[in-house]
Amino acid sequence: MPAAEQPIQGNPAQPWWLRAHRALMPDYNRKAAVYWWAIVLGGAALLAHALDAALARPLQIGTGIAFAMLAGLFPVRIPRSKNSFAAGEIFIFLLLLLYGPAAAALAAAGEGLIGSWRTSKRWTSRIASPATAAIAMYASGTALHGVLGMLRGRALDNAGVVLLATMASAVLYFLVNIVLVTALPSLKRNQWPQPREMFGNFGWIGITFAGSASVAGLLYLSFEQSGVTVLAGAVPVIVMLLTALHTLFRQQETDEALHQGRVAAAEREAELAARHIRELEVSERRFHSAFSHASIGMALVTFDARMLQVNGALCRLLGAPGEGALVQQSFESVVADEHVPPLRRCLTQLETQQSTSFELELQLRHCEGDDVWASVHGSIFSDQESDRPCMILQVQDVTARRRAEAELQQIAFHDSLTGLPNRRRFQEQLALALTRAKRDPRHHFALMFLDFDRFKVINDSLGHAVGDEFLVAVSRRIQQQVRAHDTIARLGGDEFAILAEDLDRGASVTALAERLLDTLRVPIALGGTEIATSASIGITFSCMGYAAPADMLRDADTAMYQAKAAGKARYALFDTALHTQVAQRMRIEADLRRAIELGRLSVVYQPLIELECGRIAGFEALARWDHPELGPISPATFIAVAEETGLIVPLTDFVLRTACRQLRDWQRSDPANEDLCMHVNLSGHDVAHPALVARVQAALADARVSPCCLTLELTENILMERLELALPALRELRRLGVGLSVDDFGTGYSSLQHLSTLPVDSLKVDRGFVASLQRDSSDAAIVRAILLLGESLGKRIIAEGIETAAQMEQLVRMGCTTGQGFHLSRPMAPEMIDDMLGSVGTRLPAPSATARPPQIAATIH
Repeated sequence: MPAAEQPIQGNPAQPWWLRAHRALMPDYNRKAAVYWWAIVLGGAALLAHALDAALARPLQIGTGIAFAMLAGLFPVRIPRSKNSFAAGEIFIFLLLLLYGPAAAALAAAGEGLIGSWRTSKRWTSRIASPATAAIAMYASGTALHGVLGMLRGRALDNAGVVLLATMASAVLYFLVNIVLVTALPSLKRNQWPQPREMFGNFGWIGITFAGSASVAGLLYLSFEQSGVTVLAGAVPVIVMLLTALHTLFRQQETDEALHQGRVAAAEREAELAARHIRELEVSERRFHSAFSHASIGMALVTFDARMLQVNGALCRLLGAPGEGALVQQSFESVVADEHVPPLRRCLTQLETQQSTSFELELQLRHCEGDDVWASVHGSIFSDQESDRPCMILQVQDVTARRRAEAELQQIAFHDSLTGLPNRRRFQEQLALALTRAKRDPRHHFALMFLDFDRFKVINDSLGHAVGDEFLVAVSRRIQQQVRAHDTIARLGGDEFAILAEDLDRGASVTALAERLLDTLRVPIALGGTEIATSASIGITFSCMGYAAPADMLRDADTAMYQAKAAGKARYALFDTALHTQVAQRMRIEADLRRAIELGRLSVVYQPLIELECGRIAGFEALARWDHPELGPISPATFIAVAEETGLIVPLTDFVLRTACRQLRDWQRSDPANEDLCMHVNLSGHDVAHPALVARVQAALADARVSPCCLTLELTENILMERLELALPALRELRRLGVGLSVDDFGTGYSSLQHLSTLPVDSLKVDRGFVASLQRDSSDAAIVRAILLLGESLGKRIIAEGIETAAQMEQLVRMGCTTGQGFHLSRPMAPEMIDDMLGSVGTRLPAPSATARPPQIAATIH
């Protein structure tokens, strides 16, 4: 749309009158706005002129205007049309004939104002409508008076001519008004006014204008002959006629609306009835089609189970030659005997309206003698042609699903190798036995847990195929020794369990254990080889008061490990003492987990001393746990629990971060402490942890400690067992500058080839060699050899466990430079080391030769 044709737009920089115009007339483009203002201003000027001219006869003209506006309040609606007319035009044209165009323009503006307020809510229409009416009336009225004056000059102004001229003036008034009114919306749309739009919508109004003008002409002619009395009598008559006409038209509209409503209601009822009939017919056809061609079997059955109608799918499901073989037969005749009673109960419930449908799975008889499993759904069916209801049965073949479920049941609850119940099934049976024991205290049972002592050797030496044959053979032997109602299960690998119920006494279980041990000692011939094996058996009893199957299995497993520890090929009973030991270990595990999470562990530090000068070279960080109820827990105890339960990684992180932060504090407390280093132990789980390097880096970064000040200690056995897995991480740590040390060196089985290539800085001589140091002893020779080995490989040697002055003197003579032990210093809390460093710096006072520190437990971690 060109800019000139768009609605007037504005911005804050435009004049106020343009912004007001945009806000009040948003849909007016420039052409429409100019036209509207021209009409309004022209109409206002014309009304001002007309008002001045009408002041000559204010009473007569004011009365006529009042009648015109009053009539505009009560328009007469034309039946079967959206248009209406008001009697005000009669008074407007009467004022035109009596007092001229000015008086008629004022009356037209007043009547237009009433009409616009009645039909429109837009202020622009309410202003423009009176203006267009005034302009149109003034123009047509001026033309009428001009024509009448010309005719009067030629003596042609008779009554007929005056009447025709008045009607022509009314038509002209209609045309001018219509053009002025329709021009505005056309300009908004940038279109020329269409004649069909003008006269199609306003044709009835033009006719009523002509009729109103003729009435006004007749009144005018009567006034010319008889005076004002004619008008006084005519006005009430006109009012009554218009009222009657209005009433008549309204009554016609009401009657027509009622008639149309009745006709529409009748048509709707007829249409609904026809539609209902069609829907019934379609529904019936659909039902018969669905019934006949359904892929599942269907049958209409009476409440005494007699089949009235069957489809082809049911015939195929039962192997019947045709529908005739089943119709009028009892449905119970094709149902297995054991399933007839539940079917009868469902049919009775339907007949007595206790239920509206049922669904159950039945075993049906195939005509060829096979059994068919089917899901049968039954519900009430009302036949349109019969007053007696029947049932419809939907029969779906589920034989394949039933077979699959049976196979899945076997797979889910039985071991695929031995055919015995698996762990899941055994736990269900064990749970049932526990429930029964709770209900009946006289019911006792035992749980036996079997594990073969040499199965791993069989698998590794003879192969897994022979191992599988072995498991099948021993499972058969176990089955031969137990009672028929006992439950045997393979829990996994070479672990078996036996649930022995209905026991008279505990001796019967131990007798069973002896029989099993005896039969399992007999060699088994497999693959041309005789395999000798034995089993360890753990036994626990229901009288221990178990609440969950997992607890009972755990205790039987514990007893089995007790039997292995006692020498294998025997059984062990889970007793109160063992229960207390397990409960104590479980408590330690739970409390240790909370202690790590809440930071309730502590770290002590044992100095590493340069033996010749007594200078403190660093510290070894050792974890300690002071239990709030049990007191101090030995590191040998809680470290082992942490390794078994997976808590060792967060425990190591706690020690590592705490030790690094403590080292930072000591280094910053005195410039003389800047060379101090910290040793932290790692476990096998730490070495195998994929994020070991990241964990160490995070601890160093958090404490802002140089990597060269940290040394990580690994035992010889851990290092060799996990060498291939640990080597990349160890090399990365050495690249970062972190030191690595082999702890307890001399007790493992490291090879010199590996030791020469490992990225380690130091070797710590095991305390067992140091404790046994005597001149010319074998242990002294081992220590001397380790020192020579370290010197040749460029590794620093640290002796641990120095407890006497003689041991320290001998180590110094051998050339050992660094050591630690109770003779030099016990592990101390950080505040004690703070005092020591503050008083003597990094040099220890000479230890007392007579003071012998007490023996300590293993300082693991």
